[in-house]
Amino acid sequence: MKVANMLGERFKNAPKDCVIESHALMMRGGYMKYMANGIFSLFTPAKRIMRKIEQIIREEMDAVDGQEVMFPVAMPASLWEESGRYTSIGSEMARWKDRSGNPMVLGMTHEEAAVHLARDTASSYADYPFMIYQIQTKFRDEPRARGGLIRVREFTMKDAYSFHTSQSDLERYYARVYDAYNRIFKRCGCKNFISVQSDSGMMGGSISHEFMLLTEVGEDTLAVCPCGYRANMEAAVVSVTNEPGEIAPLTKVSTPNIKTIEDLKNFLHMDEKQLAKAVVYQKNEDDSYVIVFIRGDLEVNETKLRNHLGFEIHPAVDITEESGIVPGFIGPVGLPKNIKVVFDKSLKGIENLVCGANEADAHYTGLNAARDLGEISYVDVAKTFAGAVCPECGQPHIRIEKGIEIGNIFQLGTKYTKSMNMTYLDEEGARQYPIMGCYGIGVGRLCASVCQESHDDYGPIWPITIAPWQVEICNLRVDDPAVKEAADRLYAELISLGVEVLYDDRDIRPGAMFADADLFGIPLRAVISPKSLAAGGVEITARDKSIKENIPADRAAAWLRNKVTELLSAASNDD
Repeated sequence: MKVANMLGERFKNAPKDCVIESHALMMRGGYMKYMANGIFSLFTPAKRIMRKIEQIIREEMDAVDGQEVMFPVAMPASLWEESGRYTSIGSEMARWKDRSGNPMVLGMTHEEAAVHLARDTASSYADYPFMIYQIQTKFRDEPRARGGLIRVREFTMKDAYSFHTSQSDLERYYARVYDAYNRIFKRCGCKNFISVQSDSGMMGGSISHEFMLLTEVGEDTLAVCPCGYRANMEAAVVSVTNEPGEIAPLTKVSTPNIKTIEDLKNFLHMDEKQLAKAVVYQKNEDDSYVIVFIRGDLEVNETKLRNHLGFEIHPAVDITEESGIVPGFIGPVGLPKNIKVVFDKSLKGIENLVCGANEADAHYTGLNAARDLGEISYVDVAKTFAGAVCPECGQPHIRIEKGIEIGNIFQLGTKYTKSMNMTYLDEEGARQYPIMGCYGIGVGRLCASVCQESHDDYGPIWPITIAPWQVEICNLRVDDPAVKEAADRLYAELISLGVEVLYDDRDIRPGAMFADADLFGIPLRAVISPKSLAAGGVEITARDKSIKENIPADRAAAWLRNKVTELLSAASNDD
């Protein structure tokens, strides 16, 4: 490929809305073009990178006995009605009617399609286990599209679905895919990534992991401990230690216009850990109230709360007087019986608490839950924090990191096979529901994440395994016959040796050519100029500055071919 013939431009500055480096560099470098919010066209360099990522994914999925298939993008709504997700998923899913008036959807994920493909086909226990996967375009009307390819509405994704006859078999296969994912990300050049326990969300299932590239620009928040504990903020277990406090009588005290935890702490000269905070939510379906009581220094994790409740909620917007709730003075004693109450386990063991008295300008001191409330259940609905006690090692070593999700795996169980009535006959002739796992990787997001991790101020530094080309030739004097002859010959020799090469033979200033080369981010650069020929031949450098060599022109092609092989071998050995 010659740069002069390649569609696309490179720019000195990025559009103003590019707030993270990978987005800015990929827009500046001519990798993609904005079409609509969260929707981009890709130029050749990006497409070549994506194709290499897809090939790595295919190799690793095939290595764990995956079978590549293809599901439709457009699906009948009836398929999603079977699973129950046609109504449970909100406006993120695109819905429309075809010309015959049939309700349709655009695939944003393909669990339903996977079950549809496999049911009535895998009808006997002898057909199991198996895994099917695809790499395909999807559409999700993401309300928070940002960061270029990091969070988009239209995207290319690998999604895989495994089917099993026992939980133990699923767990064995899950471990194989877990290892395959680690290999995929290493082969793609990711360095600082981890796997974390996660919330399954709309996917369902009980066990799930997300693979996170650690970076300050990530929008996922992670709880990490040196002992090895790692969890997404949405799933992180919160362990706290409490001082019981000296048992005292339940006493109502006047707290005029003291409505916040901060004001109450200062008014009573008490630690926040001795105060019970009340947080009010409403059920989406009917606006009924849910009140969470939690230790005063903690915040509610709404994902945990939704999972515990089993229904969608939102922060209370308008608390009516008829509800019996007195904002700013809410407590569990004397609260109306029709209100759903949740006690966070951070309050467990505290025998002397302060809480609202459910009347204006009054609080209770000396609340003892066992004595004053009877038997209650505590659940973990708190948001973890830096310095929290690790639930595994018991030490206060939790630190908070930011990350970009580059892949996820879920143990789905029978959520979809049951709802869609997929069964098989076991060895005894009885009908059973297969147990599923699912495994996803966003190809474009992975590409952008690698760029985010591997770049400098001048452009991406693509790993050899996914770089758009392996070598770039820079001809600095196209008007010099000797330089042109040497550069043309090197280009032809590299192609004949099977090296992927980009040749820049444009008649432009060297500074502009080098600036473009930095934006291409190609691992090896061969510069040919009157100066390099006078010095012996070809000046070869690495994009990451690890190599700088002057190689005779007649040996440059072989040297570069060997260096490419060496770099690919080193990347393979890193696995």
